[in-house]
Amino acid sequence: MKTLRPILLVVAIATLLTACGQDKPVAEAPRAVRTAEVRYDTAGEINRYFGSVHARHEVDQAFRVGGKVVQRRVEVGQAVHEGDVLAVLDDSDYRLAEEATRQQLVSATTQAHQAELDRQRLNALKIDGSVSASDEEHAQSGELKAKAAAEAEARNLELARNRLAYTTLRASQSGVVTAVRFEVGQVMAEGQPVVSIADPGEPELVVDVPEDQLRQFEHAHFAAALTSDPGTPIPLALRELSPQASSQTRTFRAKLRPTDAHALPLGASAIVLAQGNPDETPLAAIPASAITQSNGHPAVWAVRGVRAAGRGESIGTVQLVPVAVHGYRNDAALVSGAPAGARVVIAGVQKMAPGLRVAVPDTAPRPGTQSNVSTQQAAL
Repeated sequence: MKTLRPILLVVAIATLLTACGQDKPVAEAPRAVRTAEVRYDTAGEINRYFGSVHARHEVDQAFRVGGKVVQRRVEVGQAVHEGDVLAVLDDSDYRLAEEATRQQLVSATTQAHQAELDRQRLNALKIDGSVSASDEEHAQSGELKAKAAAEAEARNLELARNRLAYTTLRASQSGVVTAVRFEVGQVMAEGQPVVSIADPGEPELVVDVPEDQLRQFEHAHFAAALTSDPGTPIPLALRELSPQASSQTRTFRAKLRPTDAHALPLGASAIVLAQGNPDETPLAAIPASAITQSNGHPAVWAVRGVRAAGRGESIGTVQLVPVAVHGYRNDAALVSGAPAGARVVIAGVQKMAPGLRVAVPDTAPRPGTQSNVSTQQAAL
């Protein structure tokens, strides 16, 4: 027993020393994070819109009288000139009305001539006092009334002839037929649009702008590329911006005209690029996942005190930096306020804390690196 006591004492001391060694805290390894570099660009924000080519001047043609269509002389896509016949109505009733009005004019003219002769006879009898002043006044009034009736019938005849001419619909301008809304045998109402004619000489692009992009759109620089020819940029200028939003889409319609003599086929689709004013405050595009909040305001986690640690990575600590968000471009946010060249955490921002040690790869992806962004900037 005396021999075992020293051995047990040694074992107890070793156990206590082992337990003390286990209570010593182990240094936490830096947390690996993905980052993006903040790079400011003065090129301005670029937004993409879907547009279609329309004619600036497109007129709906309509008959000025009603009737049954007996002839149709145009098809969609046909080129027409001013004065060309587009369609013809059955004019039987209008010819009868014109003939009846002509006969009424003959009757009114005859009565006016007879009233004039009666007045002349009364003037001859007035010399010997056979006609009173009252009779003379009645004769003059009758003559004036008959002449006025004849003049009215002449105007009625002119109106009847016009209505007869209106049974033939003629093009009011030269252009291309873009729509035909009738068939032979159909009864058309007066003023009902039947044919649309567009002037292809002044094309323009029509786009719908969301309300949150309206201010930037008004002062942007524009270019477009047809879907059929995406490699040819077309410079544009804003011609008209609707002051009122559409009740269905809540967007504002904008019309842009080409600034050169580029031919645009009517009805073609295009992508319109609107680039913000280069003189505006430079903005940085970072992934939207990097945005977090600090006291209810947008912020990002920026990596500070970065030092090389070997193995292709660097060690640093994160710090919350407030930023201002100016908009979004696809999956990137346009911000200002973060230092240029800083690296911001783009994944797992909800797990960050001030002063947390992080491991950053030596090669961090650039923010907003998308092929379509560079393509848009090249087009503009």
